[in-house]
Amino acid sequence: MQEIVFNTLVHGVYVVTTRLEEVVNGMTAAWVSQVSLRPLLVMVSIALPRYSHHLIKESGIFAINVLDNTQADLGKRFGYKSGRQVDKFAGLPWTTAATGAPILPQAYAYLDLKLKDTYPAGDHTLFLGEVVDAKILHPQNQPLVFKKSDFF
Repeated sequence: MQEIVFNTLVHGVYVVTTRLEEVVNGMTAAWVSQVSLRPLLVMVSIALPRYSHHLIKESGIFAINVLDNTQADLGKRFGYKSGRQVDKFAGLPWTTAATGAPILPQAYAYLDLKLKDTYPAGDHTLFLGEVVDAKILHPQNQPLVFKKSDFF
């Protein structure tokens, strides 16, 4: 049943970034969704052991960088190793959003969010963020749609 659910729901591919003082980190995520229009709320689902889980809870900020359809390798860069051991930003250009969260300027678009609440969800936590800023950086491109075969 899990395989059916995993392969039939359509998701984009995102790099969720955060900053806690001088520590920056990011992780690849596919479980991202708009939740509300007023206020404009978006949620991301993150597994408890992920380093970003701790950093977002502590910092109260995060950004969702939307990857384009040529950036599966960038998604892999942020998805296969822990930021506890590896600087995933090494050699990559990045800027800072209004909240202080890292933005990948090569991404299709970004959402800059302030953490509003968290909700336990099985082996994950739902991080609910209010959008502070958002921008499509490369409108000529197309967002990357998650396909399991691209990542596993």
